[in-house]
Amino acid sequence: MSPGDLPSRTAHVLGIIKSAILNGEFQPGTRLVENDLGERFGVSKTPVREALKALEGSGLVVIRPYTGTTVRELGQDEAIAIHDMRLLIEPEAVRRSVASGLDCSAAARALERSARADDGASRSAANRDFHRSLYAGCGNPLIVRTLDGLRDQTALVSVSSWGRAPTWEEEAREHAAILDRAGAGKAEEAAELVRRHIEGFVARHLTEPVTEPVTPAEIGGTTS
Repeated sequence: MSPGDLPSRTAHVLGIIKSAILNGEFQPGTRLVENDLGERFGVSKTPVREALKALEGSGLVVIRPYTGTTVRELGQDEAIAIHDMRLLIEPEAVRRSVASGLDCSAAARALERSARADDGASRSAANRDFHRSLYAGCGNPLIVRTLDGLRDQTALVSVSSWGRAPTWEEEAREHAAILDRAGAGKAEEAAELVRRHIEGFVARHLTEPVTEPVTPAEIGGTTS
């Protein structure tokens, strides 16, 4: 169930909790107690419970019988697996979107929002919107739903990684290069840059540092 399908009070609580997770207020492993959250937000347990169930579905929290709800702790193997899944699907989805005549205005607006963001949650939300605007037009609803299902988990990895090594400026430059190729209708080049962008994040934060930056010039493009 998407936030748009939830009752307004539940959706409001979900948004607050998600923001607190993605800006680091609720750290991985933090217990989320329904009564405490209800008192904090001035609501009953019901919208809190429903919000936590939705967050479990998106992979941000873990709900266990008898022990309650905690913010998900992603191990390195899990984080790599999430990005491996993206590598298998997202570049091809972007290639198809661009090849079909993608309107890049939404991606450009998301890139601008990311540049203006002053906290990890806002920056992460803008980055998620940037990526979705590029793959959503691929023409395959199953691919879109699969990538949508990875978005919040990807954000959890990103915000946690940025807390240790703030590389969002480098990733913003990569986004700009991707947008340049997508806007020029260069589907193969945009897809290649998406692939290298994801691989670069994994190398910077989850395995070994990358030795070469991602630039469109290396595959025939420009940023002008």
